Amino acid sequence: MEYGTVVHSCCCGCGLEVVTPLTPTDWKLTFDGEAISLWPSVGNWNLPCRSHYVIQGNRVIEAGPWDKTQIDAEKRRDKAAKTHYYSQTESPRAPKELKPKPTKEPLGTTAEPATIWAKLRRWLG
Repeated sequence: MEYGTVVHSCCCGCGLEVVTPLTPTDWKLTFDGEAISLWPSVGNWNLPCRSHYVIQGNRVIEAGPWDKTQIDAEKRRDKAAKTHYYSQTESPRAPKELKPKPTKEPLGTTAEPATIWAKLRRWLG
């Protein structure tokens, strides 16, 4: 997937753009070949319309409005979920660290990493 976000016009009809990131702690998009679903619900708390809905099987299902207490609780839950997920040092979904291929240096020599600073030192040296 080239981009990890879903962008759509707000489903209330206000015409404002809504961006939902697709991450393990945010939204999930499913496409069954015919219809899309976006879960969990989209709460546009920062937009003037403050719309709240779910997209399921190409249909918009209006969800009830949330008050400030519910919104604040969800923001805390979201922050805690992100902190927990991204603080894991060995997440099974985390990409493995790529190690550079060994160079064929003569025995007894050490190769300096090919950083811009190393190249500059060699050039000046």
